[in-house]
Amino acid sequence: MGVLESAGFTGISGGSLDRKGRVCIPAPYRHVLAAQSPNLVYVRQALLTPSLEGFGAQVVQKFLDAQSENDPFFTAAHDTEAFALLSLSQELTIDDTGRVRLPDDFIASARLNEAVTFVGLGRKFEIWDSTGFAEVREARTAAAREQAKAREQARKP
Repeated sequence: MGVLESAGFTGISGGSLDRKGRVCIPAPYRHVLAAQSPNLVYVRQALLTPSLEGFGAQVVQKFLDAQSENDPFFTAAHDTEAFALLSLSQELTIDDTGRVRLPDDFIASARLNEAVTFVGLGRKFEIWDSTGFAEVREARTAAAREQAKAREQARKP
């Protein structure tokens, strides 16, 4: 496993959505994706936030491997999990300039405008409307600080 692949998606990067619905995936993210499957990214509508989630073939393969134990015909849990990851995802081709065309319904559900923000979260990344992400960034930073303080307090005798 290469350094970039093992590091996963990290950092926060700005970008733009053009009039044709295309975004340019940040170069470091493309390197992670290319280590898994050249010129390919999976994108889905996030279930809990007005954003999109992107990931590589490795996430899909790990999911399929884990699902191999579940009966695909008689297990409700299999169908729910497979629907959430596989049915709600689109396999998108990354062009020579690093752009992907996002589906119109994905753009609408994430409320994306011209300015977008890419947020690295390890095995996945998020795509947010930049204005909407400003508040989320504040809330997540505050929650991380609180978590760090709680851990520090737990270490004290």
